[in-house]
Amino acid sequence: MSWNITLFDAKEYDINSFNGFKDKYDVVYKYYDTRLTEDTVSLCKGSDVVCVFVNDQITDRIIDALQEYGIKLLALRCSGYNNVDIEYAFGKLHIVRVPAYSPHAVAEHAMAMLLTSVRRIHKAYIRTRDFNFSLNGLTGFNLYGKTVGIIGTGRIGKCFADICLGFGMKVLAFDKTPANNPRITYTTLNEIWKKSDIISLHCPLNEETLHLINKSTLKKMKKGIVIINTSRGALIDSKALLNSIKTRHVGAACLDVYEEEANLFFRDLSGHIIDDDILARLISMPNVIVSSHQAFLTEEALYNIAETTLNNINEFMITGTSKNEICYKCSQFNECKGKSKGKCF
Repeated sequence: MSWNITLFDAKEYDINSFNGFKDKYDVVYKYYDTRLTEDTVSLCKGSDVVCVFVNDQITDRIIDALQEYGIKLLALRCSGYNNVDIEYAFGKLHIVRVPAYSPHAVAEHAMAMLLTSVRRIHKAYIRTRDFNFSLNGLTGFNLYGKTVGIIGTGRIGKCFADICLGFGMKVLAFDKTPANNPRITYTTLNEIWKKSDIISLHCPLNEETLHLINKSTLKKMKKGIVIINTSRGALIDSKALLNSIKTRHVGAACLDVYEEEANLFFRDLSGHIIDDDILARLISMPNVIVSSHQAFLTEEALYNIAETTLNNINEFMITGTSKNEICYKCSQFNECKGKSKGKCF
């Protein structure tokens, strides 16, 4: 049986990776570059499955519309699901996700941004293209011997910790479920704020972690702290970060995500005026590096995303269950009966 799948926020690299599995799965794709919104949800009519990415906002109204159109499954081609109202969706719409696609890709990007920042590689690149070979203003610092605080040691956080250990760094970490690694020292968030030279965020976004880095926590950090975020933008209060950079308390920021990125990232806005003054100021700062949510973007990760997404869809459409289904009760103290019966509701 063939499944009709509508993909939103689909870019060329998404299309190429999903098309690569046409011989394995009997599916018919509809690709849309636009995000899924109340204005575009009618494009889902006639589909069996709707596939979305990180900046598609799945609100109560969209869930109602998908239910009305007879959509059988919402497939997230990402691991996080903070953009989905999973409480409202419970009992109405089944949801699957990709729990891990390439933790190495994200961890390596975090380190690439860190090295680029502290060794001024981005500035050197621009200079030498103008045949300016002066080293003035390019002095960096060694990572060896520095203390990095890693918040969240799931798959990505553990990969980043291994990379940092390879550089000879001391690794402090905070996670409610510590990893079994004697080379990582688990401690409190307050200790991480106080002792870290570098802080890297690898935790999910939820009510507890919203604006985890804010005016108060920034004040507890060392002067010159370097902050990396390759997880979710709203983990950081962007206004507080900007003010801390302006007062020279934050030494550098490496941001692959931004809390108001939904209408900005994954699009070419080079010919437009950006209304977001905070992002414009951050990008203008010489000690801030911004990449547009590209940490995941490797050939291996794209392959894994497409394969897992299609496996999730195929499994659910044939059996009515999927090991990667999520729901409101899954996240609430493991109350979901899907853990024992294989289906969330």
